[in-house]
Amino acid sequence: MSQTVPPPKGIVVSRDRRSLKLIDAEGRENTFAAELLRVSSPSAEVQGHSPEQRVTVAGKRDVTIRDVLPVGHYAIRIVFDDGHDTGLFTWSYFHDLAGRQEAVWNAYLEALAAKGLSR
Repeated sequence: MSQTVPPPKGIVVSRDRRSLKLIDAEGRENTFAAELLRVSSPSAEVQGHSPEQRVTVAGKRDVTIRDVLPVGHYAIRIVFDDGHDTGLFTWSYFHDLAGRQEAVWNAYLEALAAKGLSR
C-alpha cells in the first residue's frame, strides 16, 4: 500500500494560498488544490478510524493554506486557514493522490451531493 517516496526537491504554496505544488527529484510537478487537500486530509478527524467513520467535510471551497511545516524527512503538516492542522501528508500520500486526484475529487463531490452538502 504505502511505498517509500523520496522528499520533493521543492514545495511551493501559490500566491493566493489556494494550491500546493510539489516538484520531485526529476523536476516533475504536481499541483494540489488546497480544498482537495483539506477535504481529503489524512487526519483521523477526517478519515476516522475505519471507512465507516470517514467524514465528508463541507464548506471548504475558499479554504487556503496558512503554513506548511516539515515533519522529519517523510511528511509535511499543512495548516489551513480554518484551523485544521492534524493531517500528516507523507510523500507517499502525495504520490498516491497525484495519480488519482480526479477520482478523489469526483467521489468528494458525489458524497457532498448525497448528503445535501455544499462546497
